[in-house]
Amino acid sequence: MTQYNHFDHDFVEDSNTSNNPEFSQIVAKRMSRRTMLKGGTGLTAAAFFGTLPLVGCGSDNDSNTGSTGNGTSPAIPATGDMKRPTQLNFTAVAHYTGNDMMVADGYNAEAILHVGTPFMSGIEDWKDNREQTGESFQYRMGDNHDGMWFFGKNGEKYDPKSSNNALLVMNHEYTNETINPAGTFSTPNPDTTAPAIFKNIRKATDVRRECYAHGVSVVEMKRRANGVGYEMVKDSKFNKRYTSASEVKLSGPAAGSDLLKTKYDPTGTKTRGINNQCGAGLSPWGTYLTTEENFLNVFARGADKAIISAKEDTSRVRYGLPENGLGGGYLWHTPSKVDEKFTDEFARWNSAATGGNALEDYRNAFNTFGYIVEIDPFNQSAMAVKRTALGRFAHENCAYAPVVEGKPVVMYMGDDARGEYIYKFVSDAKWSNADIGGGLKAGDKYLDKGTLYVAVFKDDGTGEWKALTHGQGALTNANAKYAFADQADVLIHARLAGDALGATKMDRPEWVSVSPVTGEVYVTLTNNSNRTPTKHGMNAANPRNYAGDKGNRNGHIIRWAEKGNDHTATSFNWDIYLFAAPNDLTAENLSGLNANNDLSSPDGLYFDPRGVLWIQTDDGAYTSKTNCMLLAALPGKVNDGKEVTTSAGIKTRVGMQANDQNIKRFFVGPKGCEVTGITLTPDFKTLFINIQHPGEDQPGVTWGAISGGTTPRSATVMITKKDGGVILGESLK
Repeated sequence: MTQYNHFDHDFVEDSNTSNNPEFSQIVAKRMSRRTMLKGGTGLTAAAFFGTLPLVGCGSDNDSNTGSTGNGTSPAIPATGDMKRPTQLNFTAVAHYTGNDMMVADGYNAEAILHVGTPFMSGIEDWKDNREQTGESFQYRMGDNHDGMWFFGKNGEKYDPKSSNNALLVMNHEYTNETINPAGTFSTPNPDTTAPAIFKNIRKATDVRRECYAHGVSVVEMKRRANGVGYEMVKDSKFNKRYTSASEVKLSGPAAGSDLLKTKYDPTGTKTRGINNQCGAGLSPWGTYLTTEENFLNVFARGADKAIISAKEDTSRVRYGLPENGLGGGYLWHTPSKVDEKFTDEFARWNSAATGGNALEDYRNAFNTFGYIVEIDPFNQSAMAVKRTALGRFAHENCAYAPVVEGKPVVMYMGDDARGEYIYKFVSDAKWSNADIGGGLKAGDKYLDKGTLYVAVFKDDGTGEWKALTHGQGALTNANAKYAFADQADVLIHARLAGDALGATKMDRPEWVSVSPVTGEVYVTLTNNSNRTPTKHGMNAANPRNYAGDKGNRNGHIIRWAEKGNDHTATSFNWDIYLFAAPNDLTAENLSGLNANNDLSSPDGLYFDPRGVLWIQTDDGAYTSKTNCMLLAALPGKVNDGKEVTTSAGIKTRVGMQANDQNIKRFFVGPKGCEVTGITLTPDFKTLFINIQHPGEDQPGVTWGAISGGTTPRSATVMITKKDGGVILGESLK
């Protein structure tokens, strides 16, 4: 039986066994034949920004499809200085491996809202012995803070221009030793005849603590009296938690499908819990879009192949859950027995078929996770809504293209697992600015009806979006590998649909962000350390080949431009914006990184309204040299760089070379952490980021511990300028 480490945040699913082409194979084919584009090499950031309009601004150029007249997408009309930097003038933060955090000179970085912080009166303060009741986390900050957004607030309503008062909404991705100390994870089952998935059992109180520490926190914040930074408004009626125990609505084409019906809800329109929230973002109408990434972590599956059909088994295996599988090893299905039957509270995490049909067990509970989840933080009584039209997979985040009056809303998403795909969703409904502030009703309008596409990267430098529409092409009941019964089946099993359409396998597509300057789409491919000649191809998911290594250790960022700058188009052109690498790994440092801007394993990605790209890392390959970090960048456009030949002899095209004016290290976190989650206030004066699992596998690190304590705790970091000015304001003069 496979052994799982419950506290290992690097558990990554790897279940794509299709024969679809590797991205690296496509790169090799494309670039070996492609000639150098004229005029791209040597293009500077200053020259670039001086010649292109800002997508979203009013323009006389008919090709500017992002015109909204306010300089950015409607839901985020920033009020700060919208000048675009022509270069980065701050002094880069040096490599750092210590236990503190480092930020650029002229800035302050302060940790707030640590895991376990109560946001309601009557809840005891955090105890370093970690003995808070699980139920109390309904009123505390959850664990491992991740994606977040700053929602301006004016009185009781959403005000995207407000910077004085806001709701800060953030994800909590998973749990680790912060919540339950090492050694209390599980104990051997005294019943030696127990099935394989019950060989180890857990205490109910520990599982409840983890269950309530997952999900999303909504916390009201107000600007401090001195005008710099923010503080929590304790006891605000808006303060709320959405957890793995919350009732959630299922909406869209798959709602009501037989594949979503369970003992808990025979209608297939509700489920319990949101799980493993990773990246996040804003909707154009002003709601919070959170994601369910590694939901596999909390599920198990007993022996049931003799009960279910071969098709059902195929669907579970494709999402990483074979018979007698333990997912990520959380063992939430194992606590106490009642009358020899496991209680529904815990049994729902076992997706084995145990009853006479799906309404007598939780075989379909697994199918109710893996979606984009919409939350209206200003409506305290509303349930979260899982939007099934956007497909089911390990969503990393969801980013929308600049919206245009009278045109569809377009969302981009990545499936963060080895060898998985990139998707986009195009709404049936046409955008109206009147829907700003429309809450979940606007979500019903734009996110429940539309077309989901999967990306195919072609070897000539172009790409194609293929529609995941039942009845078209291979997506029929006649498909020999998986018979798709209807559109609900296609969406619930989007990975299988992507397989059938020949989608391009990628190296863990993570955060997506769309440039407000060019309208081009950027995606981090963080790494893939599990490559062998027979799995995910012989080469890395890029054209570098590390001698003696398996796969792509340092990752890269790709980007594409939709045809005609129209985000509803079904074709695009692509290149590789940036190759991550240590600066002294000469043969692999294809972007020309130096000690001020080298990085490894790019993960979080965020374009602010000015066009500054913020890049965050979640790394394990370069941490002997530096902890994880946040960089600021000023990217150009697709095919602005040069052709290079890798150490493997493959020709490829890389974006404009890095220098100290167009990419620079802004922040370095404490040892053992991941730097993730990011949002900027509308006045550009406060930047929020999150620190996950500080001190992981690093004994002695106590970053984020309470006074006198020793437990390192995830927290939000609030970055402000010492002079109270605009973030990167030194570059706007």
